[in-house]
Amino acid sequence: MRLGMINSAWAQAGRDTAWGIRKTAEIGFDSIDIFADPLDTDARELKLIRVECEKAGLPIISVACVAVGLIDPNPSVRRFHQERCKAYLDMTYGFGGENLLLVLGEYIWEQQVVSPREQWDTAVAELKKLGDHAAKLDLKIALELEPFKMSLLNTVDKMARFLDEVNHPAVQANIDISHCELSHTKAAGLETLRGRACHVHLSDCDGKVHGDLPPGRGVVDFLPYLTKIKDLKVPGAVSLELEYSPDPSQIEAWVREAYEATAKLMDQAGLRPLKTR
Repeated sequence: MRLGMINSAWAQAGRDTAWGIRKTAEIGFDSIDIFADPLDTDARELKLIRVECEKAGLPIISVACVAVGLIDPNPSVRRFHQERCKAYLDMTYGFGGENLLLVLGEYIWEQQVVSPREQWDTAVAELKKLGDHAAKLDLKIALELEPFKMSLLNTVDKMARFLDEVNHPAVQANIDISHCELSHTKAAGLETLRGRACHVHLSDCDGKVHGDLPPGRGVVDFLPYLTKIKDLKVPGAVSLELEYSPDPSQIEAWVREAYEATAKLMDQAGLRPLKTR
């Protein structure tokens, strides 16, 4: 399995796109995920991303998209986000990517006005439509589990039930190991996603709040999860998520630390042998 990283780690340190791509390759990553909004990214930047990744030998595996408006009660808002997500899928296709990492929203007004079932059903309907567009492009949608109280998909059981109801081969799950820890999901609990997960995120946390830490700086026991991911034969990549460094001026050391720790863990799990690049 490939070891990648979301390129947004470099943005917090003010590093430009091309520098970040080159540094990702230099450190030793096999692939890269891109955080870019097609509605805010001009043609020159899109070409730069594609060309620099090709030059660096870094295939783009995933593009990250936050689309909380897909479950908004207003039809006009949902239509906008449906088209925005389709633009993301088109951009992913243009990059030669494999999946769109999609973050859905949260229940509005603490589930007290609009019923949870109505928002859930709205999300199912929207993902069926997005799944059709993804399938036309031979792409997958990887749904993110967000371990927050009001998030629509905040446990593995809810993720599995959502996938059952969407029932679309292009709509699958992303396994975020830190989020599994925060939602109290043991490695064995990932069995319900067998054949229905297409990407992996990895970072550490303190077991209480979202962290995006390098492995070893928190409490996550990664090996059981990675061993289970190998057993599940998840395609795609294990991509590091490192958006929130406490000292952005030292971001390169932060990323190298995370890379080296993750590479060792993947080697121990039999997912990726240690190598020099």
